[in-house]
Amino acid sequence: MSSLLLFSAAYALMAFSSVATIPAFARRYRVSCQLCHQPVPRLTAFGRQFAGNGYRMAPGEAPRDTIWTGDSLLALSREVPLAVRVDAYMQAYSSGAVKSDLQTPYIIKVLASGPLSKALSYYMYVNLLERGEFGGFEDAVLIYNRVAGLPVTASAGQFQVTDVMFKRELRLMFEDYAVYRARLGDEPANLTYDRGLLATADVAGFALTGELLNGNGINAADEARHFDDNSFKNLAGYLSRDLTGFLRAGAFGYYGSSDSEGASNTVRMLGADATVAVGPVTVNGQYLHREDTNPLFLSTAPERVKMDGGFVEAVLNPAGKRWDVFALYNLVSANQPVLDVRMGGPSGADRYQSLTGGLGYLVRRNLRLTGELSRDLELDAMRWTLGFVTAF
Repeated sequence: MSSLLLFSAAYALMAFSSVATIPAFARRYRVSCQLCHQPVPRLTAFGRQFAGNGYRMAPGEAPRDTIWTGDSLLALSREVPLAVRVDAYMQAYSSGAVKSDLQTPYIIKVLASGPLSKALSYYMYVNLLERGEFGGFEDAVLIYNRVAGLPVTASAGQFQVTDVMFKRELRLMFEDYAVYRARLGDEPANLTYDRGLLATADVAGFALTGELLNGNGINAADEARHFDDNSFKNLAGYLSRDLTGFLRAGAFGYYGSSDSEGASNTVRMLGADATVAVGPVTVNGQYLHREDTNPLFLSTAPERVKMDGGFVEAVLNPAGKRWDVFALYNLVSANQPVLDVRMGGPSGADRYQSLTGGLGYLVRRNLRLTGELSRDLELDAMRWTLGFVTAF
């Protein structure tokens, strides 16, 4: 096994250490990637503010690098601002027998983002390759910053419901946030991608977010060209505040309803999260409680299902250093065996629990090597992962 790990690290170093190009936002402003990411892909405080400004340095900033067409209503970029992200891994699994897998590449994304006016921006990306298949568009949003001159941002499109809490796309480890991916029975609603409307506002030191959602993900339209498979729109809300210089806390709520073949299900979720940042150490915590009235859509004797779950994530990244250390603990449980966290294990479970730890190293500002060990505590299975994340 040790020889496999050494070969994986050598492969990543030799094949990809020459990548040194700069992604779209850094190209536009001619700055280093470290202004927004440290380490890549994790966001800095400035990076979070940059995204909140509609992917620009300041709210109301005029579009840059545009062509004058004589039309004051048109801000046309000189070039389409594109960037590419590539994730590749080499893994080994131990669950009774040891197996290895070359996932090179695992994901290839093409991203585009730019301003349309002082207030309007767009952001989108397409997975050209995702786990060996064409993945299609995931994030695709139009953003209106400072609506009516107020500290309000409105977005429309498809996005991750939990982006207002912790962004899955920016985590440092391969292991995912299981509670965000969790589904119960045949109910499609979960906290990853969905289509809808989103608005955020800053009010007296609080960050408020409201979401109006289809509630059934971003699958293709049906034969009638409808995306939503029922008449009800799901609702989500989030409240967050910085309590001290090192502590942020938030509260989340979700309500939804769906029907199938004459049976209906109601989804309710409540959650709390917090971030503690002291020096080079950041600890993130998430807790969610969910209740479904009939996730199996039974026509008679529906059964209520309760789910509790969350995660604790810790990151050590000393200032000025190119290495980082990370750890993640996942726990999701349901009172009936209808749980599917969609992370490669069996569906119809009642519990998922994992512990992950690893290291990262910046070869370049836009190329990070990563190695981690993850253990599924329920299945008594191990997974070793070595790979890289790069963008250019």
